Amino acid sequence: MKEEIIISGFGGQGVLSMGKLLAYAAMMEGKEVTWLPAYGPEQRGGTANVTVIISDQPIASPIVSTYSTAILLNQPSLERFTPAIKTGGTLIFDTYGIIAPPSRPDIQPFRISAMDAAASMKNIKTFNMFILGGLIKVCPIVTIENIKKALEHTLPLRHHHLLAENEAALLKGMEIIEKV
Repeated sequence: MKEEIIISGFGGQGVLSMGKLLAYAAMMEGKEVTWLPAYGPEQRGGTANVTVIISDQPIASPIVSTYSTAILLNQPSLERFTPAIKTGGTLIFDTYGIIAPPSRPDIQPFRISAMDAAASMKNIKTFNMFILGGLIKVCPIVTIENIKKALEHTLPLRHHHLLAENEAALLKGMEIIEKV
């Protein structure tokens, strides 16, 4: 098993955090992992992406040009990375940030209304947890239990009062993702 994942969107959407949680959970499961973030000088509002590779075998390089899974959270990311999804690969996108949905017939597209779900919870900061829950549902590369443990280890102590809310968002994300 080898999963090459790109997660891309605007800074502030939790892109890098999703990658970090995936990498941490995979390490807890004894898998080989690379985590390669890329972002502009803007902390919020600029573009950000992260490449995560999870494998049962050693990983030769953290740099790849095609992906088996792409989580694309805005139109610029969709336009940039959709051509790099491997044939038969998975695309996950949020309905809020995409104006023109993808049209490649050779990939498996999934949509998730994560922004709407986060707004209904009255906590936009859980947005990325809905997305991550959706990913685990359609591509179970790590267990949801290890994502929860990774969240507990990576979330600063001052935010641990939000663990239950984030875990609820993970589980809801698994419910609301749908194949297009």
